[in-house]
Amino acid sequence: MLKRNARKFLKYLFFASVILIGGLVILKSFITVNDIDVNSIKSQEKYSGLPKAPNKHKIPSNDEKLDWHNYTQINIEKNRKGPGEQGVAFYLPPGTEKRKDDLYKVNGFNGLASDYIAINRSIADIRHKDCLKKKYLRNLLTASIVVPFHNEHLSTLLRTATSVINRAPPELIKEVILVDDFSTKTELKHELETYIKKYLPKVRVLRASKREGLIRARLIGAKAATGDVLIFLDSHTEANINWLPPLLEPIAQDRRTVVCPFIDVIDYETFAYRAQDEGARGSFDWELYYKRLPLLPEDLKHPAEPFKSPVMAGGLFAIDRSYFWELGGYDEGLDVWGGEQYELSFKIWQCGGQMVDAPCSRIGHIYRKFPPFPNPGIGDFVGRNYKRVAEVWMDEYKEYLYLRRPHYRDLDPGDISQQKALRERLKCKSFKWFMEEIAFDQPKKYPPIEPPNFAEGEVK
Repeated sequence: MLKRNARKFLKYLFFASVILIGGLVILKSFITVNDIDVNSIKSQEKYSGLPKAPNKHKIPSNDEKLDWHNYTQINIEKNRKGPGEQGVAFYLPPGTEKRKDDLYKVNGFNGLASDYIAINRSIADIRHKDCLKKKYLRNLLTASIVVPFHNEHLSTLLRTATSVINRAPPELIKEVILVDDFSTKTELKHELETYIKKYLPKVRVLRASKREGLIRARLIGAKAATGDVLIFLDSHTEANINWLPPLLEPIAQDRRTVVCPFIDVIDYETFAYRAQDEGARGSFDWELYYKRLPLLPEDLKHPAEPFKSPVMAGGLFAIDRSYFWELGGYDEGLDVWGGEQYELSFKIWQCGGQMVDAPCSRIGHIYRKFPPFPNPGIGDFVGRNYKRVAEVWMDEYKEYLYLRRPHYRDLDPGDISQQKALRERLKCKSFKWFMEEIAFDQPKKYPPIEPPNFAEGEVK
């Protein structure tokens, strides 16, 4: 009886084992099939023997985040007092009117006020509160900051370089390159060199042998740069707290991303530092005046995150150095200044890149009361620049520009064959694509064809 029961037990155990093993095989097969269905691209690579295609534009990096704030520097600045400290307005004492007027004439802003204010003055941290706790990738690229200048006021130029260095992690700054575009002020020679040698070892000065203009001066600095990322700034700016990591992270995530800071206002009279606004998307009207478009609803949900923008405001931006040259850099056929931000913005978008504004990177900028430099005497160079950009990048949309500026049709933009060949080589998209996909809401605010007047005639 006992043997019979034992045999019976072993028989049941055998059948149970067969059922269990069979179930596990079926379950494994089911899971594998679902993996293939859900991750079809991965499964095709796995089962076809093909290697997984890398994202050639992503720079290798781990995802570890770091708080890059320099709290020691922040606390030191919080306690500073004196003329212009904390970015408050400064007013000159009586009896300085003559000297003030003399410096105004050559600078277009209150240079004497700049001289009263410390080179390393403090400014208020006006970033959105979400920026204060934001962390960025630990592995960020190094930056070369390129600052072209022509007869800039010395204390203002030094304040630019000092703020850039003091409010950024030192390991991220490879160098600051000041490009002297044939200045004539004596203090911008030996006095500038002496100060830099003593206090700003990461700064070097390159000097042009003739007047090049803003665009080609930037190119001089870019060609000499050795950092992974190029950052272009104007010579009358002040960088705010922790300004650099927000510009570098999007590039670390995709090297074809170009990043612009928020541009704040430094008052030309009092040097008071204030916000221009809390963000807008760059655009233009059909005379190629720079304009702004409202933020999109999804951008408003995350006030500390970068958002896409069709056009950069001017010369303040960060770009991967090798990518800058892949795009051909600036068009060297553009004279002095004007149109370069459109040429580069259109080129970035139409040729496969993207451009974003980073709200947590803020740079103050002096908007001069008037331009202090004489006309270079080379005719309508801005008009020629605009025509050059339009002929290369704007396709049939250039007619909307010529409709408003008929004399542009008669301007000679110079040889644009190399720029057109570049566009062909990079397989760039049409301007129609740019207007429909990137600046899609621009025609509503700045219509290419102005709507007719509601009524015409005389009121009797």
